[in-house]
Amino acid sequence: MTVQDEALSTGAEEALEVWIDQDLCTGDGICAQYAPEVFELDIDGLAYVKSADDELLQDTGATTPVPLTLLQDVVDSAKECPGDCIHVRRVTDKVEVYGPDAE
Repeated sequence: MTVQDEALSTGAEEALEVWIDQDLCTGDGICAQYAPEVFELDIDGLAYVKSADDELLQDTGATTPVPLTLLQDVVDSAKECPGDCIHVRRVTDKVEVYGPDAE
């Protein structure tokens, strides 16, 4: 069962957001391969999240919503990231649900 299926079957439709810790980013670009709608490498070689309008968000700690249709790709990005720098958290209470600080 995919993460998306799990979320749908449990009725968990909580809003999630994702951010990248550029201090830990290795610039491998795996995130941009999994979810190019959400992640992009900048000229500095580091990954950043993008807004819903496809704008690169370069402010430290910038977050972007995770569309349910891309949840599995974003989670896979967090799992496969060699820098462990992708953080997915609930919008309501800022608790990390996927990524290096997830419980």
